Amino acid sequence: MSQVTLIQEINYLLFLAVLAVTVLSCAVYLVFFLYQKNQMRKWARFLLIGSWLLQSGYIITRFISIGHTPITTYHEAVFFFAWATTTAYISFRWRYTVKNFGTFVSVLILGLLLGSAFASREVIPLEPALQSLWLPVHAGISLVAYGFFGLAFCGGLMYLLQERELKSRKLGYFFSRLPSLEALDQLNAHCLAVGFAFLTLGMVSGIFWSKQAWATYWRWNPKEVCSLIIWLIYLVQIHQRFTVGWRGRLAALMIVGGFTLVMITLWLVLN
Repeated sequence: MSQVTLIQEINYLLFLAVLAVTVLSCAVYLVFFLYQKNQMRKWARFLLIGSWLLQSGYIITRFISIGHTPITTYHEAVFFFAWATTTAYISFRWRYTVKNFGTFVSVLILGLLLGSAFASREVIPLEPALQSLWLPVHAGISLVAYGFFGLAFCGGLMYLLQERELKSRKLGYFFSRLPSLEALDQLNAHCLAVGFAFLTLGMVSGIFWSKQAWATYWRWNPKEVCSLIIWLIYLVQIHQRFTVGWRGRLAALMIVGGFTLVMITLWLVLN
């Protein structure tokens, strides 16, 4: 067995391990959500960190196997998206504690990984324009931004569930398991601000990359138009939130809608 074949085998086994550990982490988080046993939450968090380590290993071994940053195909981009979301959550969890946030995030991460699992793992040779250091910079930063928007999406869903519970005046299943509306609103503001900063850096790096590769800063192709639309949508949210104090249900709906658009455009652009 050649060294390249061995690395490919290790890469495939790592991918299976990522799926297995993430499924287990998500399952334990859901059990914790149901029964609120702190020991279950601890195990779920350890498993998610283990998943992140395996995800990192998968990205590294695929990089060694194919010779460039694994971020160009649908499978690679969605897997990197899952890694970025896991990284964003771990970095967030390091500083803040939000009640049952990990349960919702783990479901999102698992969904992304399953999306990458059903996509082709075939390696597609890079076009000459993509053979640049701008590739990992632009695509990597943009997907990290989407990772933080994914956290905001989870926070937005939690906000809508909690608000519905409070409006019904019948405090039921979700009320005791979800944070206050104020805590969720602060979570969304933090994730939006960080995500938008990364998204803007991704846009700027993409503009410079376009100038280097095609001698023009903007070409109005579908990828660039979709990126601009997403940037403008999040710009409106940031502007409304931090200048006129746009909060509450409408802000949560915009967060959920914005992330849904991100997922749709990612699928359309990469397929």
